[in-house]
Amino acid sequence: MGINTYNLQSVKKELQHLSSSQLTDLCLRLAKYKKENKELLSYLLFEAENESGYVLGIKEEVEDLYKTLPSHSYYQAKLLRKILMLIAKHGKFMASKPAEIDLLMHYCEQYLKRIERKITYKPLRQLLSKQLEKMGKLIGNLHEDLQFDYRADYEKLVTRAAETMTWINKHDYL
Repeated sequence: MGINTYNLQSVKKELQHLSSSQLTDLCLRLAKYKKENKELLSYLLFEAENESGYVLGIKEEVEDLYKTLPSHSYYQAKLLRKILMLIAKHGKFMASKPAEIDLLMHYCEQYLKRIERKITYKPLRQLLSKQLEKMGKLIGNLHEDLQFDYRADYEKLVTRAAETMTWINKHDYL
């Protein structure tokens, strides 16, 4: 038989019948057992009102991680994946495509600044190219006005990447 897992609609209906103290207890219990739940709850309670400040804090954290970039390509790729996981987690918390695009642009700019131009390690190369592709798709899903604003920055970034990294073909992304 197994344990029943209820759909979100059923959970929502059940939560509406609980008192505020019961809801508080449930939230604290969720936060206690999973670090990501605690981080999400902290974001929603303390940071959601100031999204731009939160994004700046994440950008600073990304820069700090880039400063610790090792010299060996394999370990660079590991750290860059860690940074991308951090960006994905916080992007999920914010549920804002423009904020996620800002973070990805910052990631790519830092990549262009700090990664050697003539790298031959394919996984390290793909970490940039996949993020450029992802940004292009995210920008395409935005409202027309926002698309126009982000498209110009994206094109500048791709052009700079093509000039900096010899293995990037800007026509693949534009």
